[in-house]
Amino acid sequence: MSKEIHLTMDIPTTKFPQPIINSSRLALDTINQKPAQGIPSWLLHIMQHEIIERLAGTEPGSYKREPDKVYLQMQHRIGTCLLDQYLADNPLTMGNAGFEGTSPRTATTGEEAIYLDGILINSPEAVVTHLESFEFPRIKKAISEFNKAWRIHEIIQDEIKLQNKLGPDILKSGYGFVTFPILDYYKYGYTQYFSTYAHYPEVIEKHFSLQADLALLNNQAAAQAFSDAELPPLIRLDHDIADSHGTLVNPRSLDRLWFPHFARCLEPLLQSDIRMIWHCDGNLMEMVPRLLEAGLRGFQGFQYEDGMDYEQICQLNDREGRPLIIIAGVSVTRTLPFGNPQDVRKELNWLVNTGPQTGLFLGASSSIPPGAPWKNILTLVEGLKYFQTTGKEKT
Repeated sequence: MSKEIHLTMDIPTTKFPQPIINSSRLALDTINQKPAQGIPSWLLHIMQHEIIERLAGTEPGSYKREPDKVYLQMQHRIGTCLLDQYLADNPLTMGNAGFEGTSPRTATTGEEAIYLDGILINSPEAVVTHLESFEFPRIKKAISEFNKAWRIHEIIQDEIKLQNKLGPDILKSGYGFVTFPILDYYKYGYTQYFSTYAHYPEVIEKHFSLQADLALLNNQAAAQAFSDAELPPLIRLDHDIADSHGTLVNPRSLDRLWFPHFARCLEPLLQSDIRMIWHCDGNLMEMVPRLLEAGLRGFQGFQYEDGMDYEQICQLNDREGRPLIIIAGVSVTRTLPFGNPQDVRKELNWLVNTGPQTGLFLGASSSIPPGAPWKNILTLVEGLKYFQTTGKEKT
């Protein structure tokens, strides 16, 4: 049977396994913003191998030998209720003391010369040439060949496979299979991409438009997958679009070039009760109202020290007037590496007491890099377990 015939056949739908354990049911109730006794824990992504091993209860060196097994065991032992992105191998990119320089350099991590399809990307004009000669045709080809039935099947099977791997006490929510236009500095490098953004906005907008055309097809399939398989109605969208000072480009230019295409490709999901939340890096405050107006329903990951006003954000509603879903976390750039256990407890209490009444998850603000003291991480884990049981009572 040829691939073309196979891909157009009807593919049977499989239902996502519904939570039967208290921890995963707590996560689903919180996604649905039902009143709950406890506050569920979002995954802790810890990068230091010996910390992973201590939390997993395994011997030194076990993570490198069996990263998948040890990482998953850690998530179970620390009481993770909700996991969207599974990153068991990611800490292998670092050692116990941090980045060891063994990963290949990329366009955003110091690659000396960027070549794409034989073109040296050394000017805005080179970016335009590559976009028009290679990237635009690639996207158009992907649009013409898009198979909705197969994409629905792929999303459902991937989500069910990972849920079965996690087991019944951790709920798998969505990550990565809803798409939208991105600022493609990952491919072209910061200097050349943002120079192109400034000098050739019409080309950049065409790139956003084509990406959105393809994303619209994908997101129609994603919305159908949510419905057919009864997936947990939460997905986290992730694109770093700010640094410590603010957005990487002027937000008013995004209003003109990016947001119309971003919003239109999300429409299939906005027609149902799927909750899309945004991962925040840097100071994203100017983007918050814009993202809510586009239909997002919450946020994850706050760099408080960069100006993200957690208390203000938690008081906001989505564009339909509903409270937000918030995945809050103790700071991985301030409190966990440089504070003490009392600071960790104080920040957890603050996150809980000023967070929303429903729809609140707790964890760390992002990945926890090597160097955070064991006593701080242990205090965090103990605090997360405490709030799972007591809810909004103080530690």
